[in-house]
Amino acid sequence: MRALLIRRFIYMVPTLFAISLVSFLIIQLPPGNYITTYVAELSARGQSVDQTQIRALEERYGLNDPVFVQYLRWIGGIVMNGDFGQSFLYQREVSTLIWDRIGISVALALATIVVSWGLAIPIGIYSAVRQHSVGDYVFTFIGFIGLATPNFMLALIFVWIAFAYFGESMGGIVSPEFADSAWNLGKVLDVVSNLWMPVLIIGTAGTAVLIRVLRANLLDELRKPYVTTARAKGLPEWRVILKYPVRMALSPFISTVGWVLPTIVGGEVMVSIVLSLDTTGPLLLQALRNQDMYLAGAFILVLGALTLIGTLISDLLLAWWDPRIRHAQAEEA
Repeated sequence: MRALLIRRFIYMVPTLFAISLVSFLIIQLPPGNYITTYVAELSARGQSVDQTQIRALEERYGLNDPVFVQYLRWIGGIVMNGDFGQSFLYQREVSTLIWDRIGISVALALATIVVSWGLAIPIGIYSAVRQHSVGDYVFTFIGFIGLATPNFMLALIFVWIAFAYFGESMGGIVSPEFADSAWNLGKVLDVVSNLWMPVLIIGTAGTAVLIRVLRANLLDELRKPYVTTARAKGLPEWRVILKYPVRMALSPFISTVGWVLPTIVGGEVMVSIVLSLDTTGPLLLQALRNQDMYLAGAFILVLGALTLIGTLISDLLLAWWDPRIRHAQAEEA
């Protein structure tokens, strides 16, 4: 296991540099830069910008330098000082912008995974054990609806129902009276009280997928010879099901732990926009739309790093959870 960890960490360093380089180059692919986007927006509003001012802005942000020079300046600041640069659009430090929104994103992602698992595990077990029953068909039908309905469509439906029938404006996680206040117990409780709707919307599709995966895996495990042997020994049915088949069928759930970390930063962008959530997803979208290269590059780099870390955590948890994977990794090492 130690050799596996060392090897994975060694691989992660060049992978992160490759992600940073590719992401920075992709951001540079569209014609122009932030300044041209800014000038185009001013022209659309009937305003003009002096060419001297444009050249001064390009000189200030180093946009006239070759792309590789810009990349080296950016990645050098990250490696040497932890400085992700300054956002052109918001005129603030990139790290400050990300940390301002990361708290709500973390709460949303963790609450979603808890709700999804809490619903999917018992329903998946019931559907497998009671295959072809009325309950199994009902949950299967609901699951297919959850898979087929886009999350942003569910968000729009919930917003319309709340406004049309209850007169409530469903938007944002922090209520207006707490918007400008510092974090305290009242603000935390307010966030928790407003969190249920985005959690329900975002978790719908994920819960449906997990139910189908757990049902299929558990049905496969229940047909294996060791289950028949356990029943022949006279073990109680609940113990036969929960001791080994459920444990083996839950391996895909453990593997999805690695998705939680990048989801914290990326999140459901469209749902966040519809519900006016101050998460990191809309911030990333704005950075890409406005060619704010340092902010967008920082987001993509953080997403890549969290994906690598999450994958490593998932592999370690799977090795701990499933002895078969642990033995295979030991032989590979």
